[in-house]
Amino acid sequence: MAKLDALLFDVDGTLADTERDGHRVAFNRAFADAGLDWHWSEELYGKLLAVTGGKERIGRYLEQYNTSFEAPGDLKAFIAGLHKAKTAHFTRMLSEGRIPLRPGVRRLISEARAAGLKLAVATTTTPENVTALLENALEPGATEWFDVIAAGDVVPKKKPAPDIYLHAMERLGLAPEQCIAFEDSHNGVISSSSAGLKTIVAVNGYTRDEAFDAAVVVLDHWGEPDSPFEVMAGEVGEATFLDLALVRRLHES
Repeated sequence: MAKLDALLFDVDGTLADTERDGHRVAFNRAFADAGLDWHWSEELYGKLLAVTGGKERIGRYLEQYNTSFEAPGDLKAFIAGLHKAKTAHFTRMLSEGRIPLRPGVRRLISEARAAGLKLAVATTTTPENVTALLENALEPGATEWFDVIAAGDVVPKKKPAPDIYLHAMERLGLAPEQCIAFEDSHNGVISSSSAGLKTIVAVNGYTRDEAFDAAVVVLDHWGEPDSPFEVMAGEVGEATFLDLALVRRLHES
């Protein structure tokens, strides 16, 4: 068994619970700025999360939920403009400290960094969102902790395709056997497992009932010493929170 050399992280829903009160709100603000009467409720946004990528979600919304909208001639540019405005709102929310990291995230990343493991991001969200989250919710300069940040449109196919993970591992110069992934969604686990990675899942409110058959363990969050996780699937022994020792055991299992 190859030793563990790198941790590969999804971002939205994994490092921070960004979707319901972050991205969704930012989308609605961007729509209002553009003079649109669109509003994505929590329920509707949950359905749109079946599609990865913000621009892709707008496209799905128009295809399935707002078919009467008279789209402009250059629909692609129109969607890109809305998404750019949404990103500006979202990064502003992050800079205001409104979206904290999930339990255990800061601790585990710091532990892995101290142990000399490589850190990487593999996400469909934009690079601007990743930077804003890491710099504001983790620590100023935290972007530099990561050897690779693979984000947004850097690959042609987004999750559930494995492309973003394959790209990240290629840049790291590592094989799947040397890495482990962290995800929160069914599409994310399809992506990581298709890239040959073992995957640890921490669900969120939108993904709790999804299927994670390919994950090595499914938790409600990573936990803290004084705030134990709930194990929803898999085996963790006597552990009550996710630390590097448990990550290594799961990698070897």
